[in-house]
Amino acid sequence: MHHTKPHRRPGLSKSRITSFEQCPKKLWLSVHRPEFAQYDDGAKMRFVGGNEVGEIACALHPQGVMVDAEPDLTTALATTARLLGEGHPGPIFEATFQHEGVLVRVDVLERSEGDAWRAAEVKSSTGVKDYHRGDLATQVWVLREAGLELESAAIRHVDKTFELTRTGDYAGLFADVDLLDELEDTIAGRAVLVQQARAVLAGEEPELEMGDHCSSPFECEFAAYCGRDLPSGPEWPVTVLPRGGGKKWQKKGIENLLDLSPDNLSGTNAQILAATRDGVPFHDAEGARREMAKWGWPRAWLDFETIAPAVPRWIGARPYQQIPFQFSLHLEQEDGTITHHEFLTCDGSDPRRACAEALVQMVPGDATLIAYYAPFERRVLRDLAGWEPDLAEPLLAMAEATVDLLPVTRNNWYHRDQRGSWSIKAVLPTIAPELDYATLEVKDGGNAQMAWHEAADPGCSILRREALADALKAYCERDTWAMVVISKRLVE
Repeated sequence: MHHTKPHRRPGLSKSRITSFEQCPKKLWLSVHRPEFAQYDDGAKMRFVGGNEVGEIACALHPQGVMVDAEPDLTTALATTARLLGEGHPGPIFEATFQHEGVLVRVDVLERSEGDAWRAAEVKSSTGVKDYHRGDLATQVWVLREAGLELESAAIRHVDKTFELTRTGDYAGLFADVDLLDELEDTIAGRAVLVQQARAVLAGEEPELEMGDHCSSPFECEFAAYCGRDLPSGPEWPVTVLPRGGGKKWQKKGIENLLDLSPDNLSGTNAQILAATRDGVPFHDAEGARREMAKWGWPRAWLDFETIAPAVPRWIGARPYQQIPFQFSLHLEQEDGTITHHEFLTCDGSDPRRACAEALVQMVPGDATLIAYYAPFERRVLRDLAGWEPDLAEPLLAMAEATVDLLPVTRNNWYHRDQRGSWSIKAVLPTIAPELDYATLEVKDGGNAQMAWHEAADPGCSILRREALADALKAYCERDTWAMVVISKRLVE
């Protein structure tokens, strides 16, 4: 085994090389101007999920040994060299290697026959993604240059068909895809790629146009920084046309929606142009009345909040399956009476049984359930029926009786401030600006998941958990009340 001495120049890691492949400027900024990075909640949730998945991957090998990075990575390099020198049988977790100043840590290194090893890079996704290939190629290049013989190099991803049958038993949660043969060409090109990355880091900030690479394979945390001096463009760009409807006009050099004429567009896109140009919302009250006339009474306006952990927590659950921990229900009678009902559990216990019982108790058997994007609520109800067979009949009946307010809204209402979106967060301010989500502590589904995770943590204080519960209730109630308000406005 030979380890080169650490270099004085900025170190490169697997993730930094991934950044370089996405965009050289992203790499430069991450090293020289990290203070300009802005991370969203989605990135934080992915980080939480990734850590959980990594811990389980290690726990499946109780005889394995973890290479600590404390006090620094020089220690990790020395520990790895010592373990290999002593002939450790493996597995070794976070085995650390370096070549040409590129440092990698291998999630799981398992001994094979003779002197060969099997390397596995653990991912929380349910399959191999393109950028995983570059990650793995960098690792293999460094490992081989450090003198390690590899029999295989795999992406170890979550198997979405796995179902938890015994608490804490995660055997079978992962599937391996060996990519060693497929990646030989990429591995061969790593030395040149690393030189290019070094050259970028040694120079001035690269000048690069913004484009698709700003969001693929990751939303770049420097996008706001790079876009700060861009001309803001037209107030109503053609990109407000939904489902990518603006792309074909951009290709023709048209950026401003108001440069199009009504003859250029049809259907919804024509309505969007007219509402944007005139400032008068498109509103077909008659159409909305016709669609909603088919809905029976009483009406149960329903919204679930869910968590979808990569690692299933409870028996019968699969990776990323939506588990409802909360719902809000506005129950409306034909005479106009409306009562509010709710369910929430955020103490970390399995919420499914209590949620199913609350639904059966609170939703009248003859009710029409109304959701905003009903496929989601229907799926949650059907999953609950599968988990709670004694309550399956009423739960499946609810799924059958669920109708969707979203297409009714899309067909009969458009205000230019929606900017091409019919999400409830986009529609509500155009109908009832006083019901603003910005004033709430929990503002969207991502916030709700973060709040549940914080409240469910055993270290969360009782006072903090109560505050989070109040914030979750206020948010979920706002969602169902928003549906009631929107439906009233549509038929006026």
